[in-house]
Amino acid sequence: MNAPANTAATVVFGEALVDDFATEQIVGGAPFNVARHLAAFMAPQLMITRVGADHNGDIIRAEFERFAMSQAGLQRDAIEETGRVIVERNPKGHRFVIVPNQAYDYIAREEALEALKSIEAGTIYFGTLAQRSERSRGTLKAVLSATNATRFLDLNLRDGQVDERIIADALHAADIVKLNEDELQALFVRYFQLGPNDPPMAADETRSACAALLQMFGLQALVVTLGHRGSVYFGAGGVTIDTRDTPSPPFVIDTVGAGDAFSSIFLLGRARGWPLETTLARANEFAGAICAIPGAVPRDLGFYDQWMTRWR
Repeated sequence: MNAPANTAATVVFGEALVDDFATEQIVGGAPFNVARHLAAFMAPQLMITRVGADHNGDIIRAEFERFAMSQAGLQRDAIEETGRVIVERNPKGHRFVIVPNQAYDYIAREEALEALKSIEAGTIYFGTLAQRSERSRGTLKAVLSATNATRFLDLNLRDGQVDERIIADALHAADIVKLNEDELQALFVRYFQLGPNDPPMAADETRSACAALLQMFGLQALVVTLGHRGSVYFGAGGVTIDTRDTPSPPFVIDTVGAGDAFSSIFLLGRARGWPLETTLARANEFAGAICAIPGAVPRDLGFYDQWMTRWR
């Protein structure tokens, strides 16, 4: 039997930015992708971010309007530019240059806390990129301290953006951590002296290592995404839910935003009281569907209709 739906909002903290290709600009940022998906499913949410008083900031504000999102947590910076990632094509694919000192590095504490007063927070989603600067990192800590909401960390490691101390602090601050298998391997290397060239752990060794991480950081759960192979949930008390029977998408255009899609449906399921197994299966399937469209978020909001109908 399903638990009753929760009317509390998901607070999404972090970067909203523009991926700058040579031919076009696409709005992104993992937190903003998650917030837009939640808004499309008409789930209560509050996005706390900061943009510049520039053209890219206008593009992001237009996305808030397109998805009918509250702008209570959307801050405007008169000095710093809106977040930007420069996407450079090369023979091996793409190279992503994450520009430093952007508006989302300066999310203001008082404005964020004021926005938080406008809703009842059920879950707070946060990542690591917006923690690279001291100001936004301090604001996140203040937001986390201002509520007893469940803390959901989407690890989303980016090379050279945050140091090991910030990662460890984020893990300690979290209740639930979502990460992909490469990021899980990075944690094994960091905390269990597993060499990067060592053979993969056996299934029982992986379960034991994940149990150790849960205890080390006081977590309720680790959720590991495995791409087209599904996901595995490691919960406190040795609970393991292996979700591998999700149908694969008929084709893949790109995998951009698949992890963000997974996170959004995991959070949606928690808010609506779906059984955990159902939530994981739906998160896997929706992430696969995002791989069959270009970009992290559909340009046609009609994309969401089929999922609303199926999951009603």
